[in-house]
Amino acid sequence: MPMLPSAVSILNVLGRTQAGTVTRDVPYGRHDRCRLDVYHAARGTAPAPVIVFFYGGSWEEGDRSDYLFVGAALAARGFTTVIADYRVFPEVRFPAFIEDGAEIIRWTVMNVTVLGGDPRRVLLMGHSAGAHLAAMLALDKSWLAGVGLDAGRFLRGFIGLAGPYDFLPLHSETLKEIFGPEKGLAATQPINFVTSDAPPCFLATGRDDGTVEPGNSVRLAKRVVASGGTAVLKVYDHVGHRTLLGAFSPVLRFLGPVLNDVVAFAERVTAVPHVSKRSTEGVTA
Repeated sequence: MPMLPSAVSILNVLGRTQAGTVTRDVPYGRHDRCRLDVYHAARGTAPAPVIVFFYGGSWEEGDRSDYLFVGAALAARGFTTVIADYRVFPEVRFPAFIEDGAEIIRWTVMNVTVLGGDPRRVLLMGHSAGAHLAAMLALDKSWLAGVGLDAGRFLRGFIGLAGPYDFLPLHSETLKEIFGPEKGLAATQPINFVTSDAPPCFLATGRDDGTVEPGNSVRLAKRVVASGGTAVLKVYDHVGHRTLLGAFSPVLRFLGPVLNDVVAFAERVTAVPHVSKRSTEGVTA
């Protein structure tokens, strides 16, 4: 689900004070919604590691301008940050928004150098439905291969915030329309694409999340580790679905160290030499 408009406005007003340089409204595809913004890393020497953030909205809505506070927070901590719009239902159904996501990554890898980013150190990050989208791209490499990208050459990790990764059976008639017939639903679940070469994963959820069951994050973390990969699981007390992301804003950081934890993970996985076989690490909470 998206943040409430009034709440977003407050967070973004505060975020503008740290937004720094932003390259806005860049087309990455031919559709009207295929446009993105890039928040330039505010410190350190170029090229900076890159985070591509996908917002949520139940695969039905969303606008990149609502997430200025996320881009500003990450850029202030040294990450070139890409936030893009993508097509949503009812204009499209699965897998069109995954295909848009792959095009966003392709644009980033091909163009981020001139904006101060390092195309060899890219992380995918998402909240809610955006975490589902990012997880599909990170775990099922065929989507990136479809746009000519070898994930092993640039993808350093996946950061999922309150994501639905294992959410069958579907009960909502709208979700049934979005994801299609029953016989194909297994291919819509990120957890089904975990392999031993999954990128390192940071999976966060709020214990009070009433929108996306926290067990989605727990189960994905366990599956990654069982397959020989790396997963860090964080479950934040007294944090809900929206406030997990809201905690990126200075005014809500008292809710939990979500931003600090994300940054620590991202700095760690982008600082080490890139290897195709990831080391195994236990699930931590």
